[in-house]
Amino acid sequence: MTEPARPVLIQGGMGVGVSGWRLARAVAVTGQLGVVSGTALDVTLARRLQRGDPGGHLRRALAGFPVPELAERVLGRYYVPGGIGEGRPYRPVPRLGLRGGRDLDELTVVANFAEVFLAKEGHSGPVGINYLEKIQLATPAALYGAMLAGVDHVLMGAGIPVEIPRLLDALAGHRPGRISITVADGEGHTAGIDPVALLGRRLPPLPRPRFLAIVSSHVLAAYLARKPLTRPDGFVIETPVAGGHSAPPRGRLAVDAAGEPVYGPRDEADLAKTAALGLPFWLAGGYGTPAGLERALAAGAEGIQVGSAFALCRESGLDPALRRRLRKRAGLVRNDPRASPTGFPFKVAAVPGTLSEQDVYEARPRLCDLGYLRTPYEKADGSVGYRCAAEPVDVYVRKGRPAEETDGRRCLCNGLLAAIGLGQHRPGGYAEPPLLTLGQDLGFLDGLPDDYSAADVVAHILLGAHL
Repeated sequence: MTEPARPVLIQGGMGVGVSGWRLARAVAVTGQLGVVSGTALDVTLARRLQRGDPGGHLRRALAGFPVPELAERVLGRYYVPGGIGEGRPYRPVPRLGLRGGRDLDELTVVANFAEVFLAKEGHSGPVGINYLEKIQLATPAALYGAMLAGVDHVLMGAGIPVEIPRLLDALAGHRPGRISITVADGEGHTAGIDPVALLGRRLPPLPRPRFLAIVSSHVLAAYLARKPLTRPDGFVIETPVAGGHSAPPRGRLAVDAAGEPVYGPRDEADLAKTAALGLPFWLAGGYGTPAGLERALAAGAEGIQVGSAFALCRESGLDPALRRRLRKRAGLVRNDPRASPTGFPFKVAAVPGTLSEQDVYEARPRLCDLGYLRTPYEKADGSVGYRCAAEPVDVYVRKGRPAEETDGRRCLCNGLLAAIGLGQHRPGGYAEPPLLTLGQDLGFLDGLPDDYSAADVVAHILLGAHL
């Protein structure tokens, strides 16, 4: 069997719903790798169903789920014909936790299936899905749902994904799959899924997707490549200027006059050592131009991953009005070491009316009702609790952490959902404000019109690099 050609361009799996199925499909149709974001797909599916599923796309996808009764249960819980009405609060979804629960597993599996199903519909181009290693509790069920839809690639960053190759092997055979969960002050905790128990039947074996680890250094790449059990099928090597989260600088954190982390030579990946590992790799963060692609190819890479250029295209999942405002202020992006409750630096785009502004941040009531970025921790009695540096300060302190860790922390979960038009509404007419992110290298804007498509991005880069 002939191995499919490797893509030259990988579209970044951005935000919550920014890299949605429409964007991934538009890129995959060109023959390059379209990628959906796998972050918080359970809540995005639930909220879109509560809005009445305009266009019927989600219901069409769920009609293709291999176990109809499971998909019908999800529809029964969340679908509202005609929608819930403007300004009405969304029904909550179950929160991630070590104990899990059948309702959450069903919703997560179905949501990831639907997003990949729609991205792959009607063409033969490659489609991938991007996950954050930081959101470990969702990974087994999310991966299984994507694999049921035939996802071609899985990408994962924001951590060290040592157990993903083994998990993919298990899920491809519908065997129970588990991964270790990082629990502060505790060890030996795991989370997983039993596909046969969840579906009530055993399906034919699934194709195993290729796994690409997103890393920032050749050292981490070498660590993952050293054993067959942890070895990915390739790497995306990401620099600190890429949008969203980035790895913190190695060593003690130092900041510049603007309060941004200072990166030095130790933070630059040695591409010759990366190439010597014998696995394909792509470069990301400041490479999204014809010249950037040429530099990557000259360094031995297969190609590049491009995020910000696609985030601003017509098929992006960003709310259209916010996308246009972000396009006008694309140069004002700060790598904020405090914004994310994960402790990783996070790129915040300065756009009026969003959580980038101090008055908007201070006016937002602190709460953590979604909890994707919560940290599990072991209590004195051996039970597991959950804390988030963006939750109310007194609550966080009661959980054994200092108040200063909460300074400046933004609720990324709610802010990123609001950025795609799915922000929660609360009593009294309060609506969650959005949070926008973008990369810090804007060279990709040269040569692109004010209003452009995903196909325009692909053509601009490939034709400009004479490929």
